[in-house]
Amino acid sequence: MTAANLTNDPRLESWIPVAPNGDFPIQNLPLGIFSRAGSAPRIGVAIGDRILDVRAAAEAGLVDVCDRPLLCAPTLNGLFGAGRQTQRILRDRLSALLRAGGDSALREARTDALLVPAGGVTMHLPLDIGDYVDFYSSIEHATNLGKLLRPDSEPLLPNWRWIPIGYHGRSATVVVDGTPIVRPSGQRKPPSAAKPEFAPTAMLDIELEMGFFTGRGNQPGRPIRVAHALEHVAGLVLVNDWSARDIQAWEYQPLGPFLGKSFATTISPWVVTLDALEPFRLEGPRQEPPPLEYLSGAPACTYAIDLAVELQTSQMRAEKAAAFEISRTTFARMYWSVAQQLAHATSNGALTRTGDLFASGTISGPDPGTYGSLIELTWRGERPIELPNGETRTFLQDGDEVTLRGWCERRGARRIGFGAARGRIVPAEA
Repeated sequence: MTAANLTNDPRLESWIPVAPNGDFPIQNLPLGIFSRAGSAPRIGVAIGDRILDVRAAAEAGLVDVCDRPLLCAPTLNGLFGAGRQTQRILRDRLSALLRAGGDSALREARTDALLVPAGGVTMHLPLDIGDYVDFYSSIEHATNLGKLLRPDSEPLLPNWRWIPIGYHGRSATVVVDGTPIVRPSGQRKPPSAAKPEFAPTAMLDIELEMGFFTGRGNQPGRPIRVAHALEHVAGLVLVNDWSARDIQAWEYQPLGPFLGKSFATTISPWVVTLDALEPFRLEGPRQEPPPLEYLSGAPACTYAIDLAVELQTSQMRAEKAAAFEISRTTFARMYWSVAQQLAHATSNGALTRTGDLFASGTISGPDPGTYGSLIELTWRGERPIELPNGETRTFLQDGDEVTLRGWCERRGARRIGFGAARGRIVPAEA
């Protein structure tokens, strides 16, 4: 059995307790950046409801398989930039330390200093993000928006099945799980108005997405080939690309998304590696017509990631009511794959660097309960969502909190998860 297969073996158990349906069993071992009161941000690994302090473990001589500066850094950029093989070596060592019956060095150390309760820390962005690109890779989502925005035309534009459509976002406004989201203001033009107005958005929306971080980048003028693209991918996170639909509708022609998208993008704090996702890898949907040669030549693989959107209003919190699930869907149906997205993004010779974030675009399924945005779920406000306490929603109100969740499970593999990407809406700045 190879090292990669061993770390994914569903029979493995950690000596750290992990709930049966927990996101972070030993088969996952996602990487993130955390800090405790009085300490600087540092690399950690989630295991059960604990975090292994990788920097402290390295300084104690327990993780000697990588250059120590990579493990003692305040971000994951250096570690991910060292390449997938370095990640695999570290993952194998961490698995050995945390595995029941494995290397006992960690158990024999001062575990109170090395294993930290997850509830008592602050999570940070896992990387310094240089660039952010958001794609439009769900055929169901693109079709739904086409029906909404161009009801008298073909839903898909002629180029959609040929090219992974995307736009360049604003990396400075990518925030980590739990960061409040300030309602943005901007130009909008109500249909009955003679001229636009500048005001807080009245159509604040979500976009349920997955994203991947690049590890090793490429050289200027040298595209990443689709067959080798996954070796440049460090791991995946949940992404909520918050959207102000009324601002977006007024500004997007002819150049596309701008201020209606650039105010905030929330990601989950833990980066789940492709090695952890390997048991859930599967062939993507059939692409018709066949893609051009530079997007072919490798399996258009995807991952069986289940996804859910939960909504909790301020009234629900006051009533101590749990968040309500408004959508559930899957990443498995994504038309354009991670490898194709990265190959296309660099196909003109564009440079990508360690820590760049590429998001999938909204992930929707074929049925109303599987749509990944409110504009689809409510059909642009025509079909309000009814919440258990009698409230309704078309778009988000101040005080609403949205939580994205993602997990993988199948027979013969241990369930793994991504944690959460949460954001609560606060009023626009006066």
